[in-house]
Amino acid sequence: MNILCSICARSGSKGLSNKNILKINRKPLISHTFLQAKKSKIFTCITLSTDSNKIIDIAKQHKIDFIIKRSKKLSHDSADKTSAIIDLLKQTEKEYKLKFDIIVDLDVTAPLRKISDIKKSISYFNKKNSTNLITVTESRKNPYFNMIEFSGNKVKLVSCKLNNKYKTRQSAPRVYEVTPSIFIWKRDYLMKSKKIISDKTCIYELPYERSIDIDSKNDFKYVEYLMKKNL
Repeated sequence: MNILCSICARSGSKGLSNKNILKINRKPLISHTFLQAKKSKIFTCITLSTDSNKIIDIAKQHKIDFIIKRSKKLSHDSADKTSAIIDLLKQTEKEYKLKFDIIVDLDVTAPLRKISDIKKSISYFNKKNSTNLITVTESRKNPYFNMIEFSGNKVKLVSCKLNNKYKTRQSAPRVYEVTPSIFIWKRDYLMKSKKIISDKTCIYELPYERSIDIDSKNDFKYVEYLMKKNL
């Protein structure tokens, strides 16, 4: 089976400037994902897509298999990541003259996943008749019980018609937050659809402490703390 590892990293970031190359635990943030991908020893090819020369230099130090200088069209703030992954897939297949069976995207901003999470999620996905896999963590807030919205100058519970049924958080249905840690696609599904969720999507659940997505300075400091404490 040919498995492609996709690593995408733009130079710009509104939440935390240049976060992909900020040092965390003495390494650039992106280095943690490079190391996880290489140490897993499960990928046919590891490909980086970026518009940053600094990130390219870091990738070369890690001897990443294939590096793509991403076009401006796929690098602006409103460009969706799935399009960049499809572009990465096409260019890698052209370079290596082969077709990949599955594509595994490791998000740079979620460095707390374990190598075992990567291996187990791929193994689980291969056993399922699924189009794709997403990583999730149990939500700390539940729209069936304790989330509100402000509409028409009134505060009301989200899904308020359903909320009347549930008097405690424990009795409400379990809900999950999508975390970008690991996404997996079958090649044909990725090429035909950009949808993250389909009728045949499966999930791999991560505990909260391994699913944090760095999007702000506070997120960065918290992840750094967890790394230093080896938590």
